[in-house]
Amino acid sequence: MLAAMTDAAKSGTYAPVSHPLGTARLHAPIADPGKFICIGLNYKDHAAETNNPAPKEPPIFPKWSNAIADPGEPVLRPRGEKTFDWEVELGVVIGRTARFVKRERALDYVFGYTIINDVSARDFQFHTSQWSAGKIGDTLAPVGPYIADRAEIPDPHVLDLKTWVNGTLMQNGTTRNFIFDVGYIIQYLTNIMTLAPGDLIATGTPAGVGFSRKPQITLQPGDTMRLEISGLGALENTVKDA
Repeated sequence: MLAAMTDAAKSGTYAPVSHPLGTARLHAPIADPGKFICIGLNYKDHAAETNNPAPKEPPIFPKWSNAIADPGEPVLRPRGEKTFDWEVELGVVIGRTARFVKRERALDYVFGYTIINDVSARDFQFHTSQWSAGKIGDTLAPVGPYIADRAEIPDPHVLDLKTWVNGTLMQNGTTRNFIFDVGYIIQYLTNIMTLAPGDLIATGTPAGVGFSRKPQITLQPGDTMRLEISGLGALENTVKDA
């Protein structure tokens, strides 16, 4: 497709080139963010299901580009991990350099939104009081299938989020249950650091994760996760052992 577009542009006969979606492989729409910042415990119902009080300020942990996986790419369960879990999250892509941004102006600094699956290796996550070991593994952050620009998602606080595992609905949440809305998150972060165009923020997950269920449900090799957020399409990945 890219070669055809390049040849057409060189010959002066450029016209849009399209292929059916089913015949194309989509890559993550952002694969190398300068910063990949994750917010934990940001839904009232998720905090409740994990028996945690609502945090007073946003808990923050990192992921890096090695964690980003394409739509349809297998997610690798780390060796020794037994409590592998899903987390549908609204992803925020920063569009302008941001420092000391006020909450009421924060959405002006957003380029757009995408789906992130904050896949979590819970055994590693709870080795210590710091969660990162269960979050930073290779492929533990599928992203996509595309980025919708800010005009397409005028209000990120009225979106529905859903996760299916092997066709069974596991998460059915809404960003109306945010503890910290997108504006507050950006205000909080930019009071600490400068955000740059292309930085990616995962804003937390609603209730319905596997490790909080009784009995627990854990991801196994061959399982399929399908995530949907209003206006952002569907992100689907299977599970494979590393």
